[in-house]
Amino acid sequence: MLEQLRSIVQKVNAAKDLRSALDIIVHRVREALDAQVCSVYLLDKDINSHVLMASDGLNQEAIGHVSLEVGEGLIGLVAKHAEPVNLQDASLHPSYLYLKETGEENFHAFLGVPIIHHRSVLGVLVVQHEDRRRFDEEEEAFLITLSAQLAGVIAHAEATGAIAGVSPSGHKTSDTVFTGVSGSPGVAIGHAVVVFPLADLSQIPDRPAKDIDKEIKFFNECLNAVREDMRELHRRLAGHVAEEERQLFDVYVRMLDDDALGNEVVQRIKTGNWAQGALAYVANEHVRNFEEMNDQYLRERAVDIKDLCSRVLFYLQDKDPVVTEYRDDTILVSEELTPAMLVEVPKDKLKGLVSVKGSGNSHVAILARTMGIPTVMGSVDLPYNQLDGKELIVDGYKGEVISNPSDQVRKRYLNTIKEQDLLIADLEVLKDLPCETADHHRVHLWVNTGLMSDVMHSLDQGAEGIGLFRTEVPFLLRERFPSEQEQMAIYREQLQAFAPKIVTMRTLDVGGDKSLSYFPIKEENPFLGWRGIRVTLDHPEIFMAQIRSMLRASIGLENLQIMLPMVSNINEVNSSMQLIKKAHHELIQEGLDVRFPPIGVMIELPAAVYQARALAKLVDFISVGSNDLTQYLLAVDRNNPRVAHLYSAFHPAVLHALYQVVSSVQEEGKPISICGEMAGDPGGAVLLIAMGFDILSMNAATLLKVKSVIRSVSLEAAQDLLDQVMQMDDAQMIRSAVDMALYNAGVDRLLRSSRTN
Repeated sequence: MLEQLRSIVQKVNAAKDLRSALDIIVHRVREALDAQVCSVYLLDKDINSHVLMASDGLNQEAIGHVSLEVGEGLIGLVAKHAEPVNLQDASLHPSYLYLKETGEENFHAFLGVPIIHHRSVLGVLVVQHEDRRRFDEEEEAFLITLSAQLAGVIAHAEATGAIAGVSPSGHKTSDTVFTGVSGSPGVAIGHAVVVFPLADLSQIPDRPAKDIDKEIKFFNECLNAVREDMRELHRRLAGHVAEEERQLFDVYVRMLDDDALGNEVVQRIKTGNWAQGALAYVANEHVRNFEEMNDQYLRERAVDIKDLCSRVLFYLQDKDPVVTEYRDDTILVSEELTPAMLVEVPKDKLKGLVSVKGSGNSHVAILARTMGIPTVMGSVDLPYNQLDGKELIVDGYKGEVISNPSDQVRKRYLNTIKEQDLLIADLEVLKDLPCETADHHRVHLWVNTGLMSDVMHSLDQGAEGIGLFRTEVPFLLRERFPSEQEQMAIYREQLQAFAPKIVTMRTLDVGGDKSLSYFPIKEENPFLGWRGIRVTLDHPEIFMAQIRSMLRASIGLENLQIMLPMVSNINEVNSSMQLIKKAHHELIQEGLDVRFPPIGVMIELPAAVYQARALAKLVDFISVGSNDLTQYLLAVDRNNPRVAHLYSAFHPAVLHALYQVVSSVQEEGKPISICGEMAGDPGGAVLLIAMGFDILSMNAATLLKVKSVIRSVSLEAAQDLLDQVMQMDDAQMIRSAVDMALYNAGVDRLLRSSRTN
């Protein structure tokens, strides 16, 4: 049955829309199981019913018209319990509901399995037979396996229809919600601008053609250029390869003829699509069709189609480079947003971000929080290439993207935006006030930065220092390693802007979710692989150049301290210290008056938690990176939206680890800070000051909110709350207890700002 499964999934993947996909499913499953009926019922949330969307065996007139309310009939039973129902005579079951329109009165055997995607039941897949018998275990297992594989395809097809404002059963719909995870809090309303990498047919968005005749003429010019390339290749290979292999290029030329691929693209342009979008659509359709063929030779021709159309796409993009037009209310959308994409957009036009891949703690999300831009990450079901130019609402609090917003929903979110702006304005009065609790316990609020624009915003918010300067950001934005002189200029600018306040520069931290295009690290498990200090110790030339640049940049300012990332043992610290001392000695020999800076270690790995005291003996300060520490303690890849809901800094294991680190470091009398996202959470900040952290470092956008909360509670109350939650064993219970404490402290406006209902 494995071959049948593969064949069905391939054919469904190649379907052009939801209805075609469902028709393929019911026809092929009926054949595979030798059943007399196969049907699919999908949940239509707009009418709160399961609608018969496709059937092979029931009356065709019933399709799209027959529906069962949620919980009604055997379909409702399967969906309610999210479990299969296998009956030898369905009519005898108490939940059986006879639907005259379907003509199912002659069918007794019934097997229904839920179609589940991301824990939500999308619908029910049913097979029926007139015999009174139970479907056997193998048949049931086949249907369950198929349902699990097809759920994502069905969800994507449904989403594509929803973007066009149509529900599964064809009703006009609005306020379609696509879930992801919160990348950066806040709400934004604007129009989507889809950005995409070049020469990738799978990511070209749909866009209208500005001038259809001009677009067709331009496409034909590019087509002719590729035809000539193919003829030239045919000529050059004469005498070098067998004649039948040379003939492949003649086949390519014929495929581009006016009665083949070329004509299909032109016809699609005539419907109003731009040339790149029309080419991508036709290419992807043909590739899917070839990939589903049973014959291996024909399946492999999909590669030829993709190669040929990619050549045409190259000419289209090379001769007429895409210049992205950013609207005044840009919601930047991509399959996978990169830092470079963000900095391309004029800051005054960028209102929100949506990324299909990535999670709330990916590098782009951290940058978004730094810039204060509402962001949703990991919206895996979002048909992003259909969104260009469409109005979207980005709810960065809930991690939701809403398309086709109704007037009512739009008004509600506009009110939320007004509340956000009023809250920010009211917090402005705190900028120059000290961060201390109601009983005068002083806490220092620093910021995490990566760009010069972050520094200026941080100073404007009253930051007292930089707890984490991500030195990899300038590396990420380049196409090569920046020179020692270039690095020095970047670091000097940061140090000068913040002087005399302390600037903590983390040495290059690449690997994991941060890769450099010019220094690729390909690993099956990158988060447990070559990253952070491991990379730079293996490449001392990179490490030494960076340290020398930092030290040169600090001359005369003396506000630099250096921090080592991803440390797992004391040998890494000792090796790093030797290199830093060597770099310092080299500069002294050059006659430069360079002060040796304080050196610190980041606690990000469980191993470092248990060696915190030993590490503290070797360095001048300790800083906890709570993002990675949480990730490693909970074994949750923070870039994987499938498990993002399991990531919580309020998990009891994380809180106990943090408390242990603080206690260990305090025994050595060394200062301790925390620079993860937990520090920027108002509730998290209360727990952290109670634990004894001296410095909380966060994104500038959250600094005044945290200051407001800290000034509203006493240290005694914070410690009482910590004692309470340290006895709890559930993250949600802890979060609720913290929220209640904030409410009792009178900062409920901060709680309301993170909700939109």
